[in-house]
Amino acid sequence: MIRVGIVGASGWANAAHLPALAGLDEYAVTAVATTRRASAEAVAAAHGVPHALTDTAALVAHPEVDLVVVSVRAAGHAAVIRAALAAGKDVLSEWPLGVDAAEAEDLARAAEAAGVRHAVNLQGHWSPDARFLADLLAAGRIGRLEAAVLVAAGDPLGGARIAPELEWSTDPAGGTSLLTVMAGHFLAVLHRVAGPLVELSARLPGAREHVEVVGTGRTVRNGVPAHLMLLGTLENGAAASVTVHGGSGTPDGFLLRLVGSAGTLTATPATRTRPGGYPHWTDWEIRLDGEPLEVPAAYRTVPFHPADGPVANVAALYREFAAAAAANRPPHPDFRTAAAHHRLLAAVERSAATGTPQRP
Repeated sequence: MIRVGIVGASGWANAAHLPALAGLDEYAVTAVATTRRASAEAVAAAHGVPHALTDTAALVAHPEVDLVVVSVRAAGHAAVIRAALAAGKDVLSEWPLGVDAAEAEDLARAAEAAGVRHAVNLQGHWSPDARFLADLLAAGRIGRLEAAVLVAAGDPLGGARIAPELEWSTDPAGGTSLLTVMAGHFLAVLHRVAGPLVELSARLPGAREHVEVVGTGRTVRNGVPAHLMLLGTLENGAAASVTVHGGSGTPDGFLLRLVGSAGTLTATPATRTRPGGYPHWTDWEIRLDGEPLEVPAAYRTVPFHPADGPVANVAALYREFAAAAAANRPPHPDFRTAAAHHRLLAAVERSAATGTPQRP
């Protein structure tokens, strides 16, 4: 049994991590920490967690915590991760791992030096739909892959308006933006399905100097991108095109098209999916040359279905972490994978700034 302590247990962790862990026999959540006593106690009571804390140091040092889950804002990840490493605890961090590629690389080196298990919540790597599509490609169902096209919505980031609870994300120093979060997850899904990008040209158009804070009558300065346009080359030589468009509302879906020498695969949100799904947390409708394909049951490794929302793929990542611990191997994706993904995003920013192709 892996005993888990979650730092930043309200918000996203309350919606995804805690329900995911509750469905897995390999885990018991033993401690939660938030900045306010009332919220920590409320989360603990709702999920039957014995220890409600307001001090990160107390949680990472707690004798009943084996795995520290980091679910605070990205700018706060490094401090919590370093505290956990100093205590010799395994760590699972939300994505982004750090505020930039340099910080992510430092954290990867520190985790390796500490000799603990470390993972990052790029949960699209464990999407059953993404894994099935990757296997179809590897089996040659469409011949040689020649082009991959991904179009996805990045709402609620990148629009002319921002929700009050996301106002802080307009500051690039926070490490949370349409590029780092939405595009970061989407590009990880593309990598899982079709392989890594080895060269790219990118633009980050439509940046707004100010955005409106919904319901407040205020505007705030904005330093983060509104959209992503990317053209690149995958490791096998195939062309890649990625567009992530920002907005202020609910995302309206995505399209992934894989064109091969002998056929075409497409993936879109399944019609039963509730609005607001992203490719890394929802279920897909997959078609081969227009004919629907069912994802085999063997790809579903957890007692959740992606149609239930993000909890399913988050749970699949936790199951991978438990399997890695049982086999005494590193889990995937780990901090080294995260650092490489941060380098990809840094290459996007360099290309957008210089107007030249870049290699991650």
